[in-house]
Amino acid sequence: MPVKNRFAELLPEITEWRRDLHENPEILFETHRTSALVAEKLKEFGCDEVETGIGRTGVVGVIKGKSDNSGKTIGLRADMDALPILEATGLDYASKTPGAMHACGHDGHTAMLLGAAKYLAETRNFDGTVVVIFQPAEEGGGGGREMCEDGMTDRWSIDEYYGMHNWPGMPVGSFHIRPGPFFAATDTFDIHVEGRGGHAAKPHETIDTTVAASNMVMALQSIVSRNADPVQQIVVSVTSFETESKAYNVIPQHVHLRGTIRTLTPEARALGEKRLKEIAEASANVYGATARVEFHPGYPVMTNWEEPTEFAAAVASRVSGSCGEAPLVMGGEDFAYMLEERPGAYILVGNGETAPVHHPGYNFNDETIPAGCSWWAEIVEQRLPA
Repeated sequence: MPVKNRFAELLPEITEWRRDLHENPEILFETHRTSALVAEKLKEFGCDEVETGIGRTGVVGVIKGKSDNSGKTIGLRADMDALPILEATGLDYASKTPGAMHACGHDGHTAMLLGAAKYLAETRNFDGTVVVIFQPAEEGGGGGREMCEDGMTDRWSIDEYYGMHNWPGMPVGSFHIRPGPFFAATDTFDIHVEGRGGHAAKPHETIDTTVAASNMVMALQSIVSRNADPVQQIVVSVTSFETESKAYNVIPQHVHLRGTIRTLTPEARALGEKRLKEIAEASANVYGATARVEFHPGYPVMTNWEEPTEFAAAVASRVSGSCGEAPLVMGGEDFAYMLEERPGAYILVGNGETAPVHHPGYNFNDETIPAGCSWWAEIVEQRLPA
């Protein structure tokens, strides 16, 4: 029986898991209920090994094929965590946890990988080993890094990694991928501007931090427009401007700026950090103020390996009939840490015309499940033919 037909049969069951996860979202590493549910399912499916507490609250399941002549192990990864967003979908299975919501579809990713694990444990129609990886804290917590630092790759002798993300705006069940840099590095910064506060009616007696910081915000845009190579992708966004004063008649002593720099190459990343500090300090100095810059390296660039990407695209075409070229994404993805340790690839699967991810009206499209599960299963059966 073709894989996709089997997942069509399993769709009601997998949908039930997905909606339960949606109703009970957990943030960052606090995926205790989710992790327990995943571990329970993997044991129920008959996985040869189920380990919890990897990368704090991650779960790993091991499924051995009918034979192991290949000696190869493939890692399949799904993320489990939700976002700190108040849900506004009105669904009958909407979040029961105020201020937490599966607004990025990780409930769908987890459910699809569970579905694939159920099938693979039933059939074992492959030669080698599959490691199914359920990761916490993708949304800014670096759960992928934590699982790698826990020794996951070497402990299970993983040779390749494959990951998937749903994508609103693409037809349901369609696939898109690209080799090389795919998702951006996600560095953040804090800038503390210090001046001399005073009465708003006497600006000449102050060093006005709001003027200095305002000009700094605008000057930082010159990193993109005048410092970076025009063919290099780089984004500089100041996302917060805070002072300690809420009064109308006080020029504040201190302004705190927060923001992010997104890049797709090591060279652009280094340039962004260098110019951020130079521009902030020089802009403050023009107005007699000072600037203290804190640069926080985030997720590295997620880079797809060329041959695994070609293979992943061929599998996607086998499942859905074709595989398109994905756009470059300036968002981050901590699957990058796994791809730094081993070859592999990350693919997008269409979620249809839904609200965008990270939106309070977003919902994972359950019609995507058969295609997503089929891709996972075909990755294994085609890469490790029995």
